Amino acid sequence: DIYIMNANGSNVLRLTDKVGYDGGPWFSPDGKKIVWRAWYPETQEELALWRDCMEKNYIIGVPLDLWTMDVDGTNKVRLTKNGATNWSPSYHPDGKRLIFSSNMDDWHEDIQKFGHNFELYLINTDGTDLERITFNNVFDSFPMFSSDGKKLAFASNRNPQKPRATDIFIADWVE
Repeated sequence: DIYIMNANGSNVLRLTDKVGYDGGPWFSPDGKKIVWRAWYPETQEELALWRDCMEKNYIIGVPLDLWTMDVDGTNKVRLTKNGATNWSPSYHPDGKRLIFSSNMDDWHEDIQKFGHNFELYLINTDGTDLERITFNNVFDSFPMFSSDGKKLAFASNRNPQKPRATDIFIADWVE
């Protein structure tokens, strides 16, 4: 679950309370909204699997969707529902868009699973206008804009001299 509190530990407020996984919360630039990744069991089988894993202190790989809410926990909106792993969201400085990482375009029909090729995507905070930003066969994730929106930093293993290493890249952001 996701909680918010004052820096001194007072005024603890629970923001999420559904059975499942909540993680990676991030504040909007104005501090009024939060984006996070989540998975909530939708069938009795998923619920049983989740509870079994929790008893073993084990988290399984599950599809993750992006959600937004007001900073008080109200007005929750699901932004993605594609069966993929959508994670590492952060806000564009304009507060109207989010950038995140997903493997939504790496579906393998033969095994009926998504792969490990994560790309960067931009989406409006209402879930519209999804746009793929990177196009390659490597891991791209953990994107974050500079405060003026002119630079984008992200992690990637695109360096062919170090194929298993993840490096940080900084790119100019041009609208």
